[in-house]
Amino acid sequence: MGARRRRTGHDWKLLAESCTALLERLPELVDEHMRQLAEHSPVYGEFLPYDQQWREAQDAMRIGIETISAPRDSPRRDLEYAEDAGRRRAQQGLPLELLVHAYRSAGYLVWDALLEAAAGREPERLGVLMRSATMVWSAVDAQAATATEAYRATEMELRRRTDERLQALLDALLEGQEAPGLAARAAAGLDLPERGPYAVVVLRSERREPLRRPVEGAGLRFVWRMRADCEVGVVALGPGQGLDGVARALDGRCSGPGGISPVVAGLAELGRARRLAELALRTCPPDASAVVRLDQRMPTALVVSQPELASRLVADVFGSLLELEPPDRAVLLETLDAWLSCEGSAGRAAGRLYCHRNTVFNRLRRLEQLTSRSLARPRDLIEMTLALDAYRLAGARKPLRSGNRARSVRPPVPGSGPRQRCIGPHPARHP
Repeated sequence: MGARRRRTGHDWKLLAESCTALLERLPELVDEHMRQLAEHSPVYGEFLPYDQQWREAQDAMRIGIETISAPRDSPRRDLEYAEDAGRRRAQQGLPLELLVHAYRSAGYLVWDALLEAAAGREPERLGVLMRSATMVWSAVDAQAATATEAYRATEMELRRRTDERLQALLDALLEGQEAPGLAARAAAGLDLPERGPYAVVVLRSERREPLRRPVEGAGLRFVWRMRADCEVGVVALGPGQGLDGVARALDGRCSGPGGISPVVAGLAELGRARRLAELALRTCPPDASAVVRLDQRMPTALVVSQPELASRLVADVFGSLLELEPPDRAVLLETLDAWLSCEGSAGRAAGRLYCHRNTVFNRLRRLEQLTSRSLARPRDLIEMTLALDAYRLAGARKPLRSGNRARSVRPPVPGSGPRQRCIGPHPARHP
């Protein structure tokens, strides 16, 4: 194959003349271009008025034709226009494939018109055009590629702005801000009902394992928001769904700890739900790994919501106990914690602590002596239970090994717990 002949100055002159002649037919070409686009897809007419589309098509085709014969070192006005067109079409929402089709359709139309003008009448001019085919189609490809790149960049920026706007709306709801139409705008943007059952989940950010976010399904939808110190999830509950379903969806997907709020009636109440979920999280001791529900941690929530009173409660109930050596103090509090977790069964507490049940009774008796309280009296039992929670959640001391589970604060079954004078279970009820 012989070497390709370089275009001469005469070739460029003939090419420029062909392009100048074609510009005289530009209105006719634009009309045909618009007709072809309408035949290809009616969507073109849904984004812009016909007159505006016609003017923009005229500008694009004129600049493209002038570029064919322009000096090679001149600025690429066609690419500048393509970049601007790509941004505009992304903002208008025209599908990208229709934008690319419009560029290629205009390229075919211009090329066919150039060949038609030279065919059969000017063989020399036709030869120049054929030798310029690669250059012409490279220009069309570059225009389409530039428009595509600008379209995608603009689309990404628009999506980012939309995400930021929706996140701002969600943040405002979670902060409990009140503004006219705030909940309605958030509902429309997030595709969520404005009214309906919702819950909020707050997860501590220093989790050692990444969250495997629950997928939508089973009547639940999660919308997550990352914050500096935690991760917040808004949960839309479907018909018949409750907090049990939320807890099951989170179980095994995050290492915790976390808190789940009670159910609220709509997006406008997310601020209150977020505060209650944070309160549930605060009931988790430092080494906890569970995601807990506030409605199952109410006594402990009362403690953590009043830190000054909680501190006074610990000092009042455990005053003498806190003066013991740390190992002795830890043994007694672990025994109390295990006994409460086992619902007042000394036998089960002994199994958990790897000691004899009489040892449990002896430790509890000593605890009663140090605190001047009786575990057989409901009011004393409540005070000691809340004081234990407050002590464990203070964070200043090493957490108890058995203190990660939620406990219901209730007096033991009569005869099941320590008595003020004679500690011992009812032999027929608590082995």
